[in-house]
Amino acid sequence: MPRHLGLILDGNRRWAKSAGLPKLQGHKKGYENLKVIADAALDQGVEYLSAYIFSTENWNRAEKEVGYLMKLVVEVFTKDIESFMEKNVKIVFLGSRERLSKAVLNAISRAEEQTKDNNRGTLALCFNYGGHLEIVDAVKRIVASGVDEDEVDEKLIEQNIYRPEVPPVDFMIRTSGEQRLSNFMLWRIAYAELHFVDKHWPAFTVEDLEQALEEYSARQRRFGK
Repeated sequence: MPRHLGLILDGNRRWAKSAGLPKLQGHKKGYENLKVIADAALDQGVEYLSAYIFSTENWNRAEKEVGYLMKLVVEVFTKDIESFMEKNVKIVFLGSRERLSKAVLNAISRAEEQTKDNNRGTLALCFNYGGHLEIVDAVKRIVASGVDEDEVDEKLIEQNIYRPEVPPVDFMIRTSGEQRLSNFMLWRIAYAELHFVDKHWPAFTVEDLEQALEEYSARQRRFGK
């Protein structure tokens, strides 16, 4: 069983279009499905589940869509916290705080604080996240600390990326048939096993998850050996 499962939730808008629904409804359905899949993954024994829900590049989308996603994430970090508390799930945020409104930042801070002692598993929400930016921000923190260049190594960088307690990704699933990383978890994903699914994210089921995890269990991870 992977300790850390990464999810690229692709295809929400295409799912909505295929269902004859407004594309914003695809994002809503995608979030509802994330809760179902996250719960199932934790039940299977996954300790960390990271979900790519809004990238730094997504700011380039239509203003209406971006605004809806901001409201949706506030809902995630406020209205659903009771559910996460009941399920004993810890919520952490991975991403840049730049460009985020005070309402979003406050919702994130409250969610992290309220769930910090939960220990069934960790849901890491990659919001306003970019793999390149994460590494750049880590380097900036290292430079600001005044560390000598001879002291810079992989361990030091790992200590300065977002939420360093979140371990490397063991298994990454991307839906909607796309076969690329799209700037997701570039540091942590170095030795991850990759799995691509043709279904759009809202149509991805618990059975699909179980099949993917079964396939992962049959793979032999060598880490370059």
